[in-house]
Amino acid sequence: MAVRAAVLPAIGAPLEITGIELPDPGPGQVRVRLAAAGVCHSDLSLSNGTMRVPVPAVLGHEGAGTVVAVGEGVTQVAPGTPVVLNWAPSCGTCHACTLGEVWLCANAMNGAADVHARTADGTALHPGLNVAAFAEETVVAASCVLPLPEGVPLTDAALLGCAVLTGYGAVHHSARVRSSETVAVFGVGGVGLATLQAARIAGASRIIAVDVSPGKEELARAAGATDYVLASENTPREIRALTGRQGVDVSVECVGRAVSIRAAWESTRRGGRTTVVGIGGKEEQVGFNALEIFHWGRTLSGCVYGNSDPARDVPLLAEHVREGRLDLSALVTERIGLEDIPTAFENMLAGKGGRALVVF
Repeated sequence: MAVRAAVLPAIGAPLEITGIELPDPGPGQVRVRLAAAGVCHSDLSLSNGTMRVPVPAVLGHEGAGTVVAVGEGVTQVAPGTPVVLNWAPSCGTCHACTLGEVWLCANAMNGAADVHARTADGTALHPGLNVAAFAEETVVAASCVLPLPEGVPLTDAALLGCAVLTGYGAVHHSARVRSSETVAVFGVGGVGLATLQAARIAGASRIIAVDVSPGKEELARAAGATDYVLASENTPREIRALTGRQGVDVSVECVGRAVSIRAAWESTRRGGRTTVVGIGGKEEQVGFNALEIFHWGRTLSGCVYGNSDPARDVPLLAEHVREGRLDLSALVTERIGLEDIPTAFENMLAGKGGRALVVF
């Protein structure tokens, strides 16, 4: 069956909106008609080679839709089931999974090397991060879909697949923000906005958003920021001034650049926690001296997929949505069509907006 999709023909090449031939679901597979897909910075990282991916590929990893067909042996969903796509399904048997750290599953990306579909001339296409959500329909392993709990709009639910799980998990699982603590969030993109909302849900007393763009202040404050700081070489000093010269209890870096990681570290109080969510390239080198590591007693940690277990956390996030604590629509800065994804990539490069949502 032919469907339209956004195809990455080669690393560094522009996306092509074209028709692809999608097969019927095989054993253990599910076919999903997409309702929406978020345009995440990780997709940009795949396209420019920061993250390695077999090409040509159909990108898109943050999506939600409705099951239209299932293959042999699939019992957890049926045609008509609304689902959220899970781009990093855990195998349950590797070392990380046996430790309960399913977000570090050694086999989660195995499906990215599979042949997902073909172009009209027969060229094999891979699924960028397992789920190939930048398409009208996709075929994925059954482990890559999670039934969507009631009470969450299907279109907005796409954001649960990456941005919200990452931002919420960074606050609640990695940094473990406690009520009345102070938090700084570096980067007000889609993940940053989700992180701000998560900090508010956690009961943070002061939430400081940091970004290079003055135009994002309104978005940040709507998501829960109590203060907004324009990123500069003086950012740590400004944050200390807002926190009684102490620094925040927790800094969450959502950019993936050496300068912002270093600023997040310096903005954290003595004994505080700095969590790095942003995905940076190998050329982004961050330096520390031995004395400051000892003296400040801070914890610096990475955070993969929010250290989240999607099967556990998606129902929890749905409860926050139903109760009005989490506003998914506030994370969407624009709703676009499939053909607008290349422009959305350009906007991300220019540092504009929070999260574009492709609506099918």
